[in-house]
Amino acid sequence: MSFLLSLSRFIDTLNEKIGNGISWALLVSVLICTGNALVRYTFNTSSNAWLEIQWYLFSAIFLLATSYTLRRNEHVRIDVIAGRFSKRTQVWIDIFGFLLFLLPITLIILYYAIPYAWVSIQNQEVSSNAGGLIIWPAKLLIPVGFLLLALQGISELIKRIGFLRGDVDASAFEKQATTPEEEIEAIKAANKLN
Repeated sequence: MSFLLSLSRFIDTLNEKIGNGISWALLVSVLICTGNALVRYTFNTSSNAWLEIQWYLFSAIFLLATSYTLRRNEHVRIDVIAGRFSKRTQVWIDIFGFLLFLLPITLIILYYAIPYAWVSIQNQEVSSNAGGLIIWPAKLLIPVGFLLLALQGISELIKRIGFLRGDVDASAFEKQATTPEEEIEAIKAANKLN
């Protein structure tokens, strides 16, 4: 189990770094969108490449941040129902969810996405829009994003099994975001300092 927990920590670290890095793509996307709008309305000109790079960045944010979201336990779920159960029951629900839904779906998508991206890379596919960009980097994001999601699913599965065995504390996979109450307390504390 120690090897698996080490593997889980490695996957968690990888997805944390990618998630933190890809967060900057949102800023870049907003700046490009703003610049494109200013140029379009000021000079009455635009470029399909600027529009496409925004789509690529949004795709990168969405596809590469899903594993980061799963790592932080921020994915959509029905906490209203599951929250009524004991921690062990919640962990069993997660395990079944990972095994029956997350991992099979990510593996099916990978099965189809890898050849899809590979053909695009081999053909050096380019946008059909005038002044458009190359397409294969955007298509490559699909298998990369789902591979990272599958790896994070495996990591989460390892942590849940470790919890059931008594090797892992529940804090290793609980939500890491602050609650509204914690945010209010932080704001009050900051106001006292001013």
